[in-house]
Amino acid sequence: MEILFEGISLRPWHIGDAARLASIADDKDISCNLRDGLPFPYSLQDAVRWLNLILPMNFPPRYFALIFNEEIVGSISIELKSDIYRKNAEIGYFLVPEHWGKGIMTTAIKAVSSYAFREFDIIRIYAETFCDNIGSGRALTKAGYSHEATLRRSIIKNGVIRDACIYSLLREDLKHYVPID
Repeated sequence: MEILFEGISLRPWHIGDAARLASIADDKDISCNLRDGLPFPYSLQDAVRWLNLILPMNFPPRYFALIFNEEIVGSISIELKSDIYRKNAEIGYFLVPEHWGKGIMTTAIKAVSSYAFREFDIIRIYAETFCDNIGSGRALTKAGYSHEATLRRSIIKNGVIRDACIYSLLREDLKHYVPID
């Protein structure tokens, strides 16, 4: 299964992608804007461990390699929530720095959002970013997400206390720019 959308493709990760995943995720500029679950440095063993964790439960696909010009340049995923949040999903993503500012992540966010609303029984998708990660916030707003909240001094990364921003997209918002049915 592959999602083709405006010059990019999203496909489920394969165990054979471990070396490429390790090479792109082992980047301090990527790591400093992600949760601590993605360690830095990021080794081949980290990539294999993560792929072995997600691959058995990746049906229907929720973890995607982001392909641009026939090369893996990033990752995007959908985490379905449970309990009282069961109609929500959270997206997470990263892109190699040499492709920042080109609209690639905005396109990937649009593609995965459309897919998620089509495939899963959800009404809302959200992303939590570090507020000082301006590029991530810009990609989300260009993809139709709205800034919902700033959580002041809510996170700590590399010993620095930072603000988090919550962006969301509702099912009815998506219908305005990408057909989902």
